[in-house]
Amino acid sequence: MRHGADGIKVVSILGEDYSIKAPAGEEQTLLDAALMLKAVLAETKKKYPTLIGDKLLVLTAMNLCSQQLAMHKRHQQELDRYQEQVSATVEVISKTINQA
Repeated sequence: MRHGADGIKVVSILGEDYSIKAPAGEEQTLLDAALMLKAVLAETKKKYPTLIGDKLLVLTAMNLCSQQLAMHKRHQQELDRYQEQVSATVEVISKTINQA
């Protein structure tokens, strides 16, 4: 990644340069995202060596989206489980208070 004027970063992906302006304080997130994309592109290219250009990018994007959806689903399941635990705890506390 190269630095440009006014916080614009130049990221090279598959030999193409992309000028991206990161919000103040988010430069490291942009760098991390570019590194993650490059790593997943390399994994996808290893699995499908004949893919190039847009097809490689699209398949990689689909893989990343699939991973994001799976993480979101797991996160929601965990939130639901924690909410059940909190509700059960509140119910026990309410019963205890009402018995006193």
